[in-house]
Amino acid sequence: MIRVLLADDQSLVRAGFRMILSSEPDLDVVGEAGDGLEAATHAAELAPDVVLMDVRMPVLDGIASTRRITAVDEPPRVIVLTTFDRDEYVYEALRAGASAFLLKDAPEQQLLAAIRVVADGGSLFAPSVTRRLIERFTNAARPPEAPGLDELTARELEVLRLVARGLSNAEIANELVVSEHTTKTHVARVLMKLGLRNRVQAVVLAYEAGVVHPGA
Repeated sequence: MIRVLLADDQSLVRAGFRMILSSEPDLDVVGEAGDGLEAATHAAELAPDVVLMDVRMPVLDGIASTRRITAVDEPPRVIVLTTFDRDEYVYEALRAGASAFLLKDAPEQQLLAAIRVVADGGSLFAPSVTRRLIERFTNAARPPEAPGLDELTARELEVLRLVARGLSNAEIANELVVSEHTTKTHVARVLMKLGLRNRVQAVVLAYEAGVVHPGA
């Protein structure tokens, strides 16, 4: 059973999500939060597997709330939800540790699939939205220090580049002519060496550090 926490300041939106999720036998809504601070508190108390997080929230915004939620050991996965696909806050939310980004008007099946993907340890990119946001806002961001990059082997650096291009483990395995198990091992080592929580943060770091470039 996948435990889900709903975080949105609009009760009708939460009710809509609850209705969608309650019809799924493997999903269980364990709580609701009307602001970012409440979301962080409930996440600590209820230990959900996945948090559906609205970006724009009172008291504590979705970005700061996501940062708090993902700062603990074995944190829940956070799916960022927003009304606008050009919302600059999404980029910061990804940096804060969110595992996926969806529009609130995404089809029900896409939402359900996203919850299951991130609960299983994956990350979800919507190429038409998230990739564009990363490319746009990485250009405006000040490149930070990227400790750990010099510790990557040549193969691990290549894996990072392929992850940043949005390739799945299966696609990376095909590109490098290795097994999918070997690819998973490489990805895990890249995340560990760079001190990252998930593939989303790896993509952001790759753009910020110049490992890949927008449009490449």
